[in-house]
Amino acid sequence: MVSKFLNNASVHLLFILIIPSMVLYSQAHGSDLDGLNSRISQCEYVLKQSLEMPDSRIPKDLLQRCRGLAIFPGVFNLGAFVGISFGSGIVLRRDEITGQWSYPVFFSIRQGSLGMQMGAQSIDLIFLMMSEKTIQKLLEEKLTLGLDVSVSAGPVGREAAAETNWSWESGILSYSRSKGLFMGVSISGSILEPDRKSNEIYHGRDISVQDTLYENRGALSDSAKNLINTLDQATKF
Repeated sequence: MVSKFLNNASVHLLFILIIPSMVLYSQAHGSDLDGLNSRISQCEYVLKQSLEMPDSRIPKDLLQRCRGLAIFPGVFNLGAFVGISFGSGIVLRRDEITGQWSYPVFFSIRQGSLGMQMGAQSIDLIFLMMSEKTIQKLLEEKLTLGLDVSVSAGPVGREAAAETNWSWESGILSYSRSKGLFMGVSISGSILEPDRKSNEIYHGRDISVQDTLYENRGALSDSAKNLINTLDQATKF
């Protein structure tokens, strides 16, 4: 009886937390064109932060080896015995032959969890996709990390990349930033899926995720050009 009461109470409390948080999140991450360009600029800021911390930065040689990159700024984590996280960001593919970065595609991320947890937190997430096979998985309806593709907490710092092993080459290396520090983090169970509304607003109708990632069809705004320039500088040999 007590357990049932706590479960019901936690669900109601989480519901109370989620509704206003989602409203605030949608206001901060607008789905009009200006809001989408702002989201891209936020992604560039998160990327720059990850490159400027000597002892906790993402290793440069891993960036040079990755086949794709996903950035999710300001992902909300909410908990009231039952937890939920949600956020919006972008994915880019890097051509294995030319090294050229694709136009950005908008994706969303969400996850639910159980356990003793309470409160709210905002974190930044970066995923390095280490193989073409992983990128191709993104073309499906949705991708569950840890189920459809392997995911591991990524190493940080100047020398950390030397610790890489063959198993990382086929999956995703994940990083999070909370309170200014980047660290490797496991986000197994999170679901990635295309943000169709945002992609239609930004790139136009009838432009698929595959069109953008593999053929550079769609739009390339100034904010996206700045992000790609930052990536070019970061992955220059």
